[in-house]
Amino acid sequence: MKILLIEDEQKLVKALTRGLKHFGYTVDAVSDGAEALERAILHYEDYDAIILDLMLPTMDGHAICKGIREKGIDIPILVLTARVETDLKIELLKSGADDYLSKPFSLGELEARLQALLRRPKEQLPNILTVGDIELNVSERRVTKDGKEITLTQKEFSLLEYFMRNPDRVIDRDELLNHLWDFNYTSFFSNAVDVHIKNLRKKIDNEKDHRILETVRGVGYRLCK
Repeated sequence: MKILLIEDEQKLVKALTRGLKHFGYTVDAVSDGAEALERAILHYEDYDAIILDLMLPTMDGHAICKGIREKGIDIPILVLTARVETDLKIELLKSGADDYLSKPFSLGELEARLQALLRRPKEQLPNILTVGDIELNVSERRVTKDGKEITLTQKEFSLLEYFMRNPDRVIDRDELLNHLWDFNYTSFFSNAVDVHIKNLRKKIDNEKDHRILETVRGVGYRLCK
């Protein structure tokens, strides 16, 4: 899962980025309001949710929410605010926010709110994914193959989840990099994706002549049902 974090308080950005990565999320952080709106509109398909602070340079959270919704983008938006007035909360929801979290808050509550939002997008995303004899539990971050638990790294888990949400579809390296690596990762010509795919394949494939995770030469990869 990839999050667009829109927040200008750098200590909070570092803490949230570190904490969310611990839970297995990939995080892109933007501190300027106008820049954040542009990124959200142009690259919304790369993200699963937005965490949005209200007070930002150049454009506030209300305007960002409205700008995103006016473009017909239905990505879940969780607003962070230090204010607790009822009128403000009503205004937030009317401007397009899906939920809000009052500061200060615990990282555990933030992650729980995100999970709740990610369970109810326009197209319902299941919490438990199954392809063949592989089962992936998103909330428990647990994977089993033929009933036996498999230990995956965070990146391997994220890759497998993405493939299992897109079975039988060929996914190229650029799409994987855009969705599962943050925008500070610039090594688009490295073999990072191939290395992680190779390691994941060792853990989930049955036989060399019948691969669940196929390489489509010159294009990308496909998880077969």
